[in-house]
Amino acid sequence: MAKTPASELFTTLKGYFNQLTEGERTPTEVASALNDWARDSAESVKAKIAEEVEATVSKMGFVKREEYEELQVRVAKLESKPAKSAKSSSVKSTAKKPAKKIAKKSVAKKASK
Repeated sequence: MAKTPASELFTTLKGYFNQLTEGERTPTEVASALNDWARDSAESVKAKIAEEVEATVSKMGFVKREEYEELQVRVAKLESKPAKSAKSSSVKSTAKKPAKKIAKKSVAKKASK
């Protein structure tokens, strides 16, 4: 079973206090060790919080600001391109219309015979 942050803190403090009272370490060494431990613990907690926030935000369907800004730039580039693709699609659609009319006329001719 994982220790809670509070019990982990008390265990660490108790260990340092025991080392201090038994003369294994000086108060300066204990303070330095506590500062190092607190710094490492803070970084670990920050990393865990960042992971949880990112997971929750992605579950909610939100995107990061960086991703949104990249998408805005991409859309702006696509919108500023020449309308060649629009012309080619209109050519395609006009090419299809006569083919349909021809097919309808040939079906009408067959029906009248």
